[in-house]
Amino acid sequence: MKKTMMALMLVLTLAACGGKSEAEKEREEESGRGTVTCEGSAMSGETGLPAEFPTIEGITYVESEQTGPTQIVDGYAEEGLEGLYDEFNSAFEEAGYTILFHEREEDDAEVSYRTKDGSTEGQVALRSCDEDKTSVHITARPA
Repeated sequence: MKKTMMALMLVLTLAACGGKSEAEKEREEESGRGTVTCEGSAMSGETGLPAEFPTIEGITYVESEQTGPTQIVDGYAEEGLEGLYDEFNSAFEEAGYTILFHEREEDDAEVSYRTKDGSTEGQVALRSCDEDKTSVHITARPA
């Protein structure tokens, strides 16, 4: 009887914990690929990216937050994925950045970088919203 009661209490305790909320599931799905931002109002103030970070015309930054040592900036561009990917690669080269890794697939692309002075590393993650709009998720952290 004592073992049955303990087993019943364990089952009830686990059931009371419940499953994950929809918001928790969405956050888990997004982790590893960055936030996907396809619309929003332009943020005010500085992005927190390195001073020499290349400026790509047509990107609207909507949010910037510091998470530990990492600066995270989200936005979107009124441009297709392929063109924006090429622009970031060119802009990093022109700025003297080291491109650590870059890859483009059908609906997403990444460019990992190190600043010219070697003090900051990060990644630009691009996700296609549609044919003419691309989500931009940028991370920057001390090297």
